[in-house]
Order: sequence, then C-alpha cells, then structure tokens
Amino acid sequence: MLFYRSALPLSRRTLNLAALTIRAHRSRAGSRWRRLDPAQQALLVLVHLSKGEPFTHLAAGFGIGTTTAWRYVQETIGLPAEQAPTLEQGLRRARRKDWAYVIVDGTLLACDRVAADRPFSSGKHKQHGMNIQVVAAPDGEPLWTSWSLPEAVHDTKAARIWKIAERIEDAGLLGLGDKGYAGLAEVVFCPFKGRGKPRWKKDANAAHAKLRSPGERAIAQLKQWHILRRLRCCPHRAGQITRAALVLQLREAG
Repeated sequence: MLFYRSALPLSRRTLNLAALTIRAHRSRAGSRWRRLDPAQQALLVLVHLSKGEPFTHLAAGFGIGTTTAWRYVQETIGLPAEQAPTLEQGLRRARRKDWAYVIVDGTLLACDRVAADRPFSSGKHKQHGMNIQVVAAPDGEPLWTSWSLPEAVHDTKAARIWKIAERIEDAGLLGLGDKGYAGLAEVVFCPFKGRGKPRWKKDANAAHAKLRSPGERAIAQLKQWHILRRLRCCPHRAGQITRAALVLQLREAG
C-alpha cells in the first residue's frame, strides 16, 4: 500500500471539539489505554467524515487494525450527534436573531442498497437512500436536521412525522417549503402549482424561490462532509451521521 501526505479543510477548533468530547467519554467509561490518543482518534474520525475514506485506508494511515478503525468511528460519531440541537433549540435561535421565517427542505442521502430494498428506493431520484429533513435560517445556516426515514417516505409525510409545522407554529414563526410540502400546514408557505398561472402567482413564486433558495446552501454545507454523499453503512445510521456533521459544521462555521 502506498502512503501520501494529505490535508483536511477543517480548523483546529473542530479537532479540539472532537478530541475533548472523546476525552470526556473515555473518562466516563473508565477507559485506561487505547491505541490512539483522543486527538488522533478525533483526527481519524474527521478524515472519515470529511473525505469519506474507507476503513481499510484509515487503518493503514493511522497504523491500526481495520476493526479498530471501525470501532473508533462508530464510538465517536454518536458523541457529537448527542449534542445536536433540537428543533425547538434551533427555532429559539431563530427567534433570538429576529428572523421572521425558517426554510424547510428535505434531502436524499444516497446509500448502497439492492433493488429488493424497496423502502429505501426513491422514485424521484432513481436511487436508494434515506430522507433527511433540514430546517435552515434565512441566510442558509442549518439549524436542525432530523433523524432518517426511508427515502420512499414523502417530504410532507416526513414533516408530519417530525411535527415540523406544529413546532414552527408554536415558536411563532413561519416556514417556507417547496412544492413537496403543499398541503402540510398553513404555517408553511409553498409555491403555487399548475400551469398557465396568472402573473401575480408567477411573481409570488419568484419571490418565494428567492427567499427559499438559501435553504439549498444549508444542505450543501452538510454535504461538504463527503460521507453524506453516499453512505456505505447501515442506512438507519444516516440520521446520526448527519446530526454529528451538523454539530461539527456549526463549530467550523462558528
């Protein structure tokens, strides 16, 4: 196997956050000795999340076994995921910032599945994956991400499962969603559907699209973590991985 030097587009504060979280976890668990210290384990996990490196490459690069690399990643991803903001916390942040609305959007996290796994198949995207709901600020900052559902679940149904509209209404805010959320609730505004719309509806849709477009930036920020571009693990871990990426991304941007 060949080796080469590489770099991560991440700051030292993101590494420190992950290392401190690992150190606290080891202290609680009473772990006395590991092959890698907390900083090295944190770096290993950041490489996996940021670059999507497979476990065999991680293991070779850090001088440990493949099973050990897998165990370190499994252990560590759950730690920042536990620190992810709840939807209520994200909406309270929106209120403190005096934002009048938030953006609701869904995204597909592609995963390796076979054709028999119909619940994971997306007719829209023509591939297998998991549905993740994202609530973002008007400037495109991600505020909250949901746990995962099979991609066969429509965005409207997913929003109802996570009670997104009800929580937005309770926070005294409004939501902007695409046509996939039509009929969800009055508090979530969606574009007008249909052809041959009058001019005022076209103008309203154009203004709506302009306000909602930063929501795509929130999803793009999350998918800067290459692991989210195609999952090669159990698809039901998609939500945990996304929430871990959210915490690290907020730390990186903060």
